[in-house]
Amino acid sequence: MSLTQIQTVTVFVDDQERARSFYADVLGFEVRTDVTMGDNRWLEVAPPGAATAIVLHRPFPGATAGTSAGTILASSDLDADVERLRSAGVGVDGPTEMPWGRQATFADPDGNGFVLSAAG
Repeated sequence: MSLTQIQTVTVFVDDQERARSFYADVLGFEVRTDVTMGDNRWLEVAPPGAATAIVLHRPFPGATAGTSAGTILASSDLDADVERLRSAGVGVDGPTEMPWGRQATFADPDGNGFVLSAAG
């Protein structure tokens, strides 16, 4: 195998425009791609400079929005990021001290769960 990186991860959302606003305006992600392809829309977002992007896509047949969990987002200022999320009305659990550092958890408007992590 000649695999070199994870390029994208898909997160299912019911409302792509609402998701775009959340990820861009609240999380500060850049919109890398936003194109319509027939009945579908390819909407790709990522933190500035990140190698891996998140594709915000309507659920495929048999899938459900809001079922993604455990994606870890690295934070260089966990307290400021938690405050920004709370100021935007996002429910945040933590921060919590863990053996590997500090972390907090939150969900996007569709209920997809994320972990903010700061190395200790």
